[in-house]
Amino acid sequence: MEMILGKMGEVVLKGGNRPQFISRMLRVIRARLKPLGRFNIYEMQSTVYVEPQDEDIDCDEAFEIVKRVFGLVAVVRAYDCEKELITIQRAACEKLAPALERARTFKVETKRSDKRFPLGSPEISREVGAAVLEAFPHLKVDVHSPDTTVYVEVRDRAAYVHTDPTPGAGGLPQGSAGRAAVLLSGGIDSPVAAWMMARRGLELEAVHFFSYPYTSERAKQKVLDLAKILVKHTGYMTVHVVPFTEIQERIRDRCPEEYFTILMRRSMMRIADRVAEMHGCSALITGESLGQVASQTVKALGATGSVVSRPVFRPLIGMDKEEIVRVSRRIGAFETSILPYEDCCTVFTPKHPKTRPQLEAVEAVEAPAELTELEDAAVANIESIKIPR
Repeated sequence: MEMILGKMGEVVLKGGNRPQFISRMLRVIRARLKPLGRFNIYEMQSTVYVEPQDEDIDCDEAFEIVKRVFGLVAVVRAYDCEKELITIQRAACEKLAPALERARTFKVETKRSDKRFPLGSPEISREVGAAVLEAFPHLKVDVHSPDTTVYVEVRDRAAYVHTDPTPGAGGLPQGSAGRAAVLLSGGIDSPVAAWMMARRGLELEAVHFFSYPYTSERAKQKVLDLAKILVKHTGYMTVHVVPFTEIQERIRDRCPEEYFTILMRRSMMRIADRVAEMHGCSALITGESLGQVASQTVKALGATGSVVSRPVFRPLIGMDKEEIVRVSRRIGAFETSILPYEDCCTVFTPKHPKTRPQLEAVEAVEAPAELTELEDAAVANIESIKIPR
């Protein structure tokens, strides 16, 4: 039978808390695979087993879903068989034939978890390798850099054969670290920040600031499309769309131009902090990277972060743009992120922004804006949009 095996990463190091992490990860896998049909999903010996129970299940789609589940460092499509040498040899030659036919060189690696099996790992590898060479005479053995590797795992319930594993998402299971609110714009950075912190076990609420008519409905839809991409990795998410136009206009009308971006960011942080409180989030997440733009200097970050008391996670803080783009491509967000629809962060951008603001000066120029009532109104008029998996 074809099945999926998921290899756990740092979850296995969790000591007495390990069962809770594994249980949460299994719940996530079950929930995400439920639309595809019936599966038997369980964990043994640091491996997650995903066994289809219906003949018409799309195993390709199931594999794509499982490899995005946080907590698994590698995923393979494997075949189980009885724990007899001749059966293992036959399974390797028949089930792995497509990969072996394409290869020129191969090797066999065996892991014998069931010590009751009469042969040791080297002997199993030798016997399976001999059977493969007989069935595929064009192949040669290369133990250093083969085109493909035949893996044999002799475990308690059965033996399993498969070829090279696919890297998994890694990290910790969804929700194992709590909840956080991410400030989600339509750019490259914030979706990457969201993915990186979800990978550390956080469930996410997204907060997006929308400045109609300065930003278009297409810009808003772009953010929702990014959220749809993210939920393939992070699970369910709600995007809380905050009407931000009046706040930005008030800052423009009453405050010095060079402080526009910092004051806008401070207002965003205050509102996001309130959304976090409303939805049980213990932290905020931003896509800021040190020195990338004027509002992301050490002084500017200090001025914007000072308005909230809960932790602010900035997972991109030490990354350069090339590194961020690489992750954006990996998670499938890049092509959507670069669509040419402006978000509110590009509205009213000052020609000469303040890069080293003193907190006392920022608070002094912010006071005349009297933003409290406008922020209350923005929170009261949030549009919350649930993003399905």
